[in-house]
Amino acid sequence: MTPLTHPHAPALAHRALPQLIDALVEQGWYIGEGVLDAELCAELQRELAALVEHDALEAAGIGRGTEHTLRRDIRGDAIHWLDRESLAQRRYLEAMGRLQRELNQALYLGLFEYEAHFAHYPAGAFYRRHLDSFRGRANRVVSTVGYLNPGWPADGGGEMVIFAADDPEREVARVSPEAGNFACFLAETIPHEVLPTRLPRASIAGWFRRNASLGGRVDPAR
Repeated sequence: MTPLTHPHAPALAHRALPQLIDALVEQGWYIGEGVLDAELCAELQRELAALVEHDALEAAGIGRGTEHTLRRDIRGDAIHWLDRESLAQRRYLEAMGRLQRELNQALYLGLFEYEAHFAHYPAGAFYRRHLDSFRGRANRVVSTVGYLNPGWPADGGGEMVIFAADDPEREVARVSPEAGNFACFLAETIPHEVLPTRLPRASIAGWFRRNASLGGRVDPAR
């Protein structure tokens, strides 16, 4: 892969942090346009495209453990967990680490770790309305989505729709999957969905988690 020419450019714009924290407190969700570094988005998009080309993604399911199932009528994307094997992944994860520290300092959330994966939606794919917490395993506290699609057309579809916490039928915002856009919301309370996409759609979905243990063992990241 082509190396990044500015490896120390901020992956997440500094200006976004106070706005993000205020929005989480006031409404439970945040949308920022153009807050992810453009060069980083391009490198991550190329990395995901290579994974798609080499058939290195796995079909995404719903639920965890024994409740994990594939339901293409609910969710149609394919994923690959970030593993820090590339400079681009490390930069993105380091930016999320900084965000985790800021959230803990400002909001006392007790966030313990961050997990994230690439998500590739082929044309026609979608993800029905849902919450990101799991029944009996509500340790995902804050969700993030970073978008990697440059020049996304207005009629491309694939927007993420955010619904009101107190009324899951009421739409409050839409996020275009344009490269550089970034969304953050409370995982246990903010319903959301991905509308059918007309074009292949690339993103990184992630979650800040609290520590949870079962049988004396720390809950694994995935």
